[in-house]
Amino acid sequence: MIARILAVAIGLFSGLAASQIPEFAQQYRQRLGGAIDELRRVMVRFDDGAQASGLRRADAIRKLTADPDPLIRNQGEAQDEIAARLGRLGAQRRAFVEAGPFSRLLIFIRDADPGLARATYLDYEPAWPATTEGVTAGGAGFLAGWGLLLFLSRIGRRLIPGRRRATGLRSA
Repeated sequence: MIARILAVAIGLFSGLAASQIPEFAQQYRQRLGGAIDELRRVMVRFDDGAQASGLRRADAIRKLTADPDPLIRNQGEAQDEIAARLGRLGAQRRAFVEAGPFSRLLIFIRDADPGLARATYLDYEPAWPATTEGVTAGGAGFLAGWGLLLFLSRIGRRLIPGRRRATGLRSA
């Protein structure tokens, strides 16, 4: 009886823990949108400055990175990295939009931006997601935790000598 109660408790805990994976991914996607918006603002300012000088983005970056002054060269390299990151994050966002509920989890696991994932982790607030992914992950976590504990308790009963189930018959 105690094993079953413990199994349900472990199952509930496992379900809650497993449901946090889609919730974390959802909070990551929100942060992703904010990062893209901010990087776009930076690139628009850079593009406007380049255009005012009669240059396209690629030409302006090339000019900056070729400059002998380390400060100017570093600024060119930084703009090149910002443009590349904006492209990666934008592609990831499009992939999230085009993907189905469970595919989004795979995209997150496979392609998460390390800096963005770390920032999401540092600000993460656990929640019980009411999405299909969250409910399914929670249910799967419950079944995994509950089943594992019941399985281990049955193995334990077989390994402990002298421990047998009551058969309902008593000897006199």
